[in-house]
Amino acid sequence: MSMGTFPERLAALLETRAARPEAIAEAAALRPRPAAPPGASGRLMIIAADHPARGALRAGTDPLAMGNRLDLLERMCVALARPGVDGVLATPDVIEDLLLLGALDGKVVIGSMNRGGLAGSAFELDDRFTAYTAPAIAAAGLDGGKMLLRVDLADPATVRTLEACANAVTDLAGHGLMAMVEPFMSTRGGDGAVTNVLTTEAMVKAVSIASGLGATSARTWLKIPVVDRMEEVMAASTLPAVLLGGEVRADPDAALAGWQAALALPSVRGLVVGRSLLYPPGGDVAAAVDAAVGLL
Repeated sequence: MSMGTFPERLAALLETRAARPEAIAEAAALRPRPAAPPGASGRLMIIAADHPARGALRAGTDPLAMGNRLDLLERMCVALARPGVDGVLATPDVIEDLLLLGALDGKVVIGSMNRGGLAGSAFELDDRFTAYTAPAIAAAGLDGGKMLLRVDLADPATVRTLEACANAVTDLAGHGLMAMVEPFMSTRGGDGAVTNVLTTEAMVKAVSIASGLGATSARTWLKIPVVDRMEEVMAASTLPAVLLGGEVRADPDAALAGWQAALALPSVRGLVVGRSLLYPPGGDVAAAVDAAVGLL
């Protein structure tokens, strides 16, 4: 897609989407790839934007913040252009938008795979694979696939998600691609809402379960939150890990401090952050991204 002002690029994106759908495959085939596999050159800084496909649109106090796609794309392009940002984690629609905008040249691209556990639904823990498959990730020239694994020992739907994630880990490894697993122990309250249990003990159990998924763990990475006593959490596995951002916090300095402490642990290899950097308090995406990159 030709360069121009961002509104011009967005207008061209909309026209291309309607008139030349084959341009997506063309852009994927021509995209310059990273010089090294993810993690080979040191720390990773990945911008995440796979929340909308699960119906999770809230950022901070705005319940529909991520519901404006053109605004989200502009924020992502700002973030991806900052020095030290390695790439993106997103669903096919977002990745294809960014491909057409020319924002992914030389970037690490991780495809989000299971988005079927829609936020707030009765079937939220039956988190089916409704986005990328391992063959599609390989065919598109992406660098890996990410899956969400929420384990509720009281919900029979959990075992279907466990099996699907295990198969995805195996399939990705068969293509020589990273499998990024985001594990939680979860529970459903009396109001029906699913809550992730963010205690040290729960994360040790979640990491232990996730590490054993699939026929091989050779290509598996973990994506985990910062909780108390992170050294105990990271001691539960030898797999490389990246830290997730979670909800937008009113005190971004506290989030930075938590990431900084966890990044000192030997198996923690970087950050995968979305809403905290794309919708920061004050609205300065570039400054928020630069502060996170500074930790690496």
